[in-house]
Amino acid sequence: MAKKKEDKVVVLTSLQLELLKVLVSGEAYGLEILDCINKARDQLGMRKVRIGSMYPTLKRLEEANLIKSELREEVAGNGTPRRKYYQILAEGKTAISRTQAYHRLLVGVAVAVGGTIDD
Repeated sequence: MAKKKEDKVVVLTSLQLELLKVLVSGEAYGLEILDCINKARDQLGMRKVRIGSMYPTLKRLEEANLIKSELREEVAGNGTPRRKYYQILAEGKTAISRTQAYHRLLVGVAVAVGGTIDD
């Protein structure tokens, strides 16, 4: 993800957009996020996201202040392991909106210069 300049927000990559969209529904820990994305991708016959791609992307989103994380310790007695939970921030929601607006604009520009989505 490129750096933000003044009030301009960078267009998100596909994986960044997917991660943020999962977090719009509420906070989740890494494997929950991965499972959600891979279930959706599986329904469309898409390649699964690997854990080695997801965590660096989550880190970049956090560094860009689009999400925040919180490490939660094991709850005594219930066997739940220590997990890092992620939550989308307002700037993350703005990034989703701006990315979607860019995609709509791109289709409009492509059609205006003689192309179609089906090309």
